[in-house]
Amino acid sequence: MPKMKTRRGAAKRFKLTATGKVKRRRGYLRHILSSKTRKQKRRLGKAALVDKTNEKAIKRLLPYL
Repeated sequence: MPKMKTRRGAAKRFKLTATGKVKRRRGYLRHILSSKTRKQKRRLGKAALVDKTNEKAIKRLLPYL
């Protein structure tokens, strides 16, 4: 059986936590920042977890994660 290929785009965007959950970055922090509040920008800078409904699909893209 040949090795499975990792989807490189997904590998750059997601990491695994120690407990096996999938970690992601938040969106909406690239431009038009002047209209967003300080609190909002601070929150968007922090990592978030992938929703449970999408976790299985992400793990399928990353067989060796």
